[in-house]
Amino acid sequence: MKTTMNLRNGLLAILTIAVMFSFSSCKQSAEDKEEDKEKTEKMSKKDVKKEVEEVIYPIPTSIEITEKLNKTGASFIIGISNDAANVDQYVTEDKQALNLGVYSADLSYTSTYNMKQYTMDYMDVNRNLVKELGISGAFTRDFHEQVKDNFDDKDKLVKLISNSFYDTYEHMHDKGEEELAMMVVAGSWIEALYITTHISENTYHNKEIVKLIADQEKTLNKLLEVLKPYEENGTLNNIINDLQPIKEIYENKADDGFTEKQVLSIQETIAKIRNGIIV
Repeated sequence: MKTTMNLRNGLLAILTIAVMFSFSSCKQSAEDKEEDKEKTEKMSKKDVKKEVEEVIYPIPTSIEITEKLNKTGASFIIGISNDAANVDQYVTEDKQALNLGVYSADLSYTSTYNMKQYTMDYMDVNRNLVKELGISGAFTRDFHEQVKDNFDDKDKLVKLISNSFYDTYEHMHDKGEEELAMMVVAGSWIEALYITTHISENTYHNKEIVKLIADQEKTLNKLLEVLKPYEENGTLNNIINDLQPIKEIYENKADDGFTEKQVLSIQETIAKIRNGIIV
């Protein structure tokens, strides 16, 4: 697969640069310390890219989470995802990037449940946002047609949409817009957890959904880890801070799982974060 090969080549390049940097640093003089610091910071960003490729995408992409929701028997809920009509109100790059992540999760949700019209609506919304962000190569006309042609082939559809997440992230990195790429990642994760916690009227008593929520502790920790090098960005710093209460709930859950109060707290906190993004 072309995308997978590109990602592997990218990781190889990162390792090569790391080795070269370790050798050259032995010969650096004191006057090069500032340059060394800059290179170290850049390497940190490259390491983050590796972490995103290996952990955030594709383990799990939002489509994998919504597929698991489908398997729990949870019904599709009209109105739980962000209204496609809201896209016109996102005019800043930060809002566009965050909601590209949100709408990517919504696309996963509707396609998992075979909601054809909603899926096509979110396809259009995502395509509009990547065009606004100048990364239209991530959602090509061919991709749009392939989704239409393979709508009834779940395995093919999952593969197409998962690859689109990779492509979006790669296009943003190719443009040097790592911070916006991180916003897409964060928006997608937040929307996926929002849908997970709100797909049932009584989440706490659905053991499979509670387990799915619990399983996101590892990905939350990884998300916070890859966001940390970008905490000087005000938008990303706010997201890091907003997610801390959820992290604390995960850290304080008992060995036998969450209390009902903890589940409700996760629901309320993720809803507040998500609703702040989509307004």
